[in-house]
Amino acid sequence: MNEKDFAELAAGAALHSLSADDERRFQAALAAHPEWQDLVEADAATAAGIADAAAPVPAPAHIRSALLDQIAALPQDGSGRAAASVDAESPAEPAVHPEDLSAVAPEVAPGSSPKPPRRWTRTVFALAACLAVLVGVGIGAVALNEQLNRPASVVALQEIEAAGDAEQATVVLDDGGTATAHWSGSVGKAVLVADGLPSPGEGETYELWFVRGDAPVSAGVFDVDGGEATALLDGDMQAGDAIAVTVEQAGGSPTGQPTSDPVIVIPTA
Repeated sequence: MNEKDFAELAAGAALHSLSADDERRFQAALAAHPEWQDLVEADAATAAGIADAAAPVPAPAHIRSALLDQIAALPQDGSGRAAASVDAESPAEPAVHPEDLSAVAPEVAPGSSPKPPRRWTRTVFALAACLAVLVGVGIGAVALNEQLNRPASVVALQEIEAAGDAEQATVVLDDGGTATAHWSGSVGKAVLVADGLPSPGEGETYELWFVRGDAPVSAGVFDVDGGEATALLDGDMQAGDAIAVTVEQAGGSPTGQPTSDPVIVIPTA
């Protein structure tokens, strides 16, 4: 047995999913090649690490079903190629060729029919590891969904904070709240973070502005949730621009110019 064949068995062993024959082959190969113990430990650590990091929240049924379908579609006996991925628009896994699925078969007694060896490809291991976490210990589905679907403003704020030229300026609002502008020239983005900002009236919204000298340039509208807001300004910020917020009719100013006095003004120079 070569190292590649052993690695496939090690993946199945980490998931406790080997057949009795494969388990014997796995143990015999490990005894013959103790230097392959690192592969076993790496796969075991991967499976354990995923499980330890997951919060005990029941996985959505559609995720479990999708993983089961994809695992079932992957050939394990060389009879075909991998089926399409769960999402038809996602890049498909590389095709698995029959010659890549050949394994060192166990000895077969005369007159008996050999059973096709079970192969745990690395793709199957990754999918099965995820499934084991989903089914066995659960996954923080809500947290995962939030991580994968973060608002553009939150992503931009993290990019700005990580930049070497990140800057910020804070002002205190009349009612005691605060508003902080974050920006970075290298990132080319600006984000307003407000706390304690009252919700606008019915049929109204907050609108952002770059104030360039005496000329306000609209930078989009934003909503407030419980007095908090994180808003990415549309357009390019220029050196010396002030960041302002006005209250406008729903959808923003119809004239492209502020129709009220600003409730927030943050100088950036």
